[in-house]
Parts: sequence; C-alpha cells; structure tokens
Amino acid sequence: QVQLVESGGGLVQAGGSLRLSCTASGSMFSSNYMGWYRQAPGKERELVAQISSLGGRTNYADSVKGRFTISRDNTKNTVYLRMNSLKPEDTAVYYCNNPFALGSWGQGTQVTVSS
Repeated sequence: QVQLVESGGGLVQAGGSLRLSCTASGSMFSSNYMGWYRQAPGKERELVAQISSLGGRTNYADSVKGRFTISRDNTKNTVYLRMNSLKPEDTAVYYCNNPFALGSWGQGTQVTVSS
C-alpha cells in the first residue's frame, strides 16, 4: 500500500506563494501519474494539477492555470506544487494521489490564504 505524506502548507497573505511537497512510499512512483487535489470546507475534492510519470506532461484546472506549477523528482519519490499569486479562494486542504488509480489518501496539508 502506497503511503502519501503531504507537507508545506501554511498561512499566507493573498498574492503570496507556497510550495507543497508530497512524498510517496513504494517503488512504483516513477511509473505513475501524480496529481494534486484540494478540498475546501463544504466542497468536493477537486483535481487542480496532474503530471505524467516522467514529468513531460502537465495539466491544470482553469482556476489555477498560470499560477500553479506541478513538478516531480522521481529520485526522491516526491511531487511538488508551486503556488504563486495565491487567492483566498485557494484556501483548502491539499492532497496528492494518482489520478488514474486512486489509493489511500494522506493527511493533507492545510493552505490558508488571507485577504
């Protein structure tokens, strides 16, 4: 069972930046797409960014396009989410997972953007 551990969240003012990290256990990390999801209070979890196994393809939700960048380091079994120009509506708990084969969710990392 792959374990996912997210980190890097925090409290930031609107317009600020954060970089999230997600480290996965297991030897299959480099073979899998990975994605970043978020869930705001009272809302469903949504996929905001995904990256192919070797990092050559990325896709973003319209709400974050141009502000967020997903990347990965397969030598470290880690996927990152660089978030710039943060807005209050980006406030959520952020999670990572394989969008094509969802496994167990990690604990997530809280991102709070103040106005």
